[in-house]
Amino acid sequence: MSVVRDLILQADDQLRYPSGGELRSMVEYLSRGAKRLEVVRLLTDNEKKIVEESAKQLFQRRPDYVAPGGNAYGQKQRAQCLRDYSWYLRLVTYGVLAGSTEMIQQIGLVGAREMYNSLGVPMPGMVEAMRTMRVASLALLSTDQASLAGPYFDFLIQGMQTST
Repeated sequence: MSVVRDLILQADDQLRYPSGGELRSMVEYLSRGAKRLEVVRLLTDNEKKIVEESAKQLFQRRPDYVAPGGNAYGQKQRAQCLRDYSWYLRLVTYGVLAGSTEMIQQIGLVGAREMYNSLGVPMPGMVEAMRTMRVASLALLSTDQASLAGPYFDFLIQGMQTST
């Protein structure tokens, strides 16, 4: 629970008790815990469907990615693309669960540009891939659930855009 940990560490660093506003934000976070768990469960249970739909959308828009010479051409490269979809979806679920973008930032964005550039994968393509994953994921959620998950997809996409 990084939100709880962060609140305690911040107050302790300043040698004070948590403020009323901080405690209210904690109550809000905790009260939405069951909703967060439900969103994570839905995304996790539908991982394969989300990844397949995301890839389908991306490769329809960008057939050059799966054409000879494209980054997802061939079974091995395509499997690596789909693996990355799953990995980023998992990071989004961590963010939803924790109520924090910290894990997405530390695990998913730090070094992403260097890694993808070294592999010859264009960052604009990864941004577009994450957009299709966002669309496929949020389509499976209710409006309320999508409002919980959407900001974590948006953070991921924005972070990748600034990596280009």
